[in-house]
Amino acid sequence: MAKIEFLDELSVMASNKHFKLGLDETPTLFMELHGTQLGVREQIELVSEIAQSNGASKFEWESDHEKRAKLWKARHDWWYSGIAMEPGKKGFATDVCVPISKLPQVLLETKEDLTASQFIAPIIGHVGDGNFHTLIMVDPDNNDELAAAKELAFRMSKRALSVGGTCTGEHGIGRGKMSLLEEEAGEVGIATMKSIKRALDPNRIMNPGKIF
Repeated sequence: MAKIEFLDELSVMASNKHFKLGLDETPTLFMELHGTQLGVREQIELVSEIAQSNGASKFEWESDHEKRAKLWKARHDWWYSGIAMEPGKKGFATDVCVPISKLPQVLLETKEDLTASQFIAPIIGHVGDGNFHTLIMVDPDNNDELAAAKELAFRMSKRALSVGGTCTGEHGIGRGKMSLLEEEAGEVGIATMKSIKRALDPNRIMNPGKIF
């Protein structure tokens, strides 16, 4: 298994609308398999059996490069189709990462939270390692919307931490998740990070005060 990616139904719908792909608008896994011709064929059979035994509605695969590229377009151009859902708004992106065993639970809880909100917010996941992102469409000039989006992102992070995950899988802590760093790393972890920072940056010239 070289890749395994997830798009929720909103992401697929956005891709269909923007790129005219004609995909079924349902939560979808995209996988890429590598190996010899025989080895890939065996993997396809195994993945098909697993998908069917877990209630998948459909399993499609392609070996032709152009046809594969069409299947993957929804994933590769997800940002552009998401942004196009609400012209004039901007994407507020955030991510978390959780143990794979907890991924279905956290994805479903996050989906429920987003659906109950005022926002259009598609979800994408690099689910082979438990990492997923959401793109919350906001009006950057509306302070109430920005505050509500930040609260959604905060709850998403807290949800990930509650199951032993991390508040960010790829995006990093930055200013937006500083308040969650101590909860995730603990006092000893924070102290260790500060010691490393002091050793590497004794003159405090590398992003002074941003995190430490």
